[in-house]
Amino acid sequence: MVVTLQLRQIDVQPGQYLTLREISWAEFEAILDEIGEHRAARVAYFQEILEIRMPLPEHEVNKELIGDMVKLLLDELELDWEPYGSTTFKRQEMRAGIEPDTCFYIQNARRMIGKRRLDLSVDPPPDLAIEIDVTSKTQLSAYVALGVPELWCYGNSKLQVFVLHEGDYLQVETSPTFGDLPVIEGILQFLKLSQTQGASGARRQFRQWVRSLLV
Repeated sequence: MVVTLQLRQIDVQPGQYLTLREISWAEFEAILDEIGEHRAARVAYFQEILEIRMPLPEHEVNKELIGDMVKLLLDELELDWEPYGSTTFKRQEMRAGIEPDTCFYIQNARRMIGKRRLDLSVDPPPDLAIEIDVTSKTQLSAYVALGVPELWCYGNSKLQVFVLHEGDYLQVETSPTFGDLPVIEGILQFLKLSQTQGASGARRQFRQWVRSLLV
């Protein structure tokens, strides 16, 4: 006997994820419609494997703080940027879809001004995506398939920067977006500081730190 369940019957607890296999593109699209846009869960899809993840509160705090520090860096460097948060990026011909924890258009910022509907067959993928606690090959495979050039992964108090090179991600010591600035060390330092001095204090001191490097 085959048992069919609807997604509303399945409860994914914070910190856990659900893996669904042999999901066609049409089924993936239908699932996205069913779960809607206003939700905490994130999805990753690659070659008929769909993962639905439910983040922990700690995950969300780290995502917000790292994203805020990236924004501060971009502003202090007077770089144009467009934030696209956890937008669903997908391409049917690649059989891939992903929802970053947060992401930015930087090199392609001007192309994306005013865009509210994306089509990756004509629009570029985000220039920088950030993921917290990546443990899934499906996520990374989707990023590669969609051609996201720079990916930051934070977990276990470490921040790793990867750049896309010949169809795979290579870990690098510094972000190509921010040149020689020691952004990895700085972000980790002020993330730790936020645990004792709060998010607002850490952001203010991070801005001061960036300005001291630019003098």
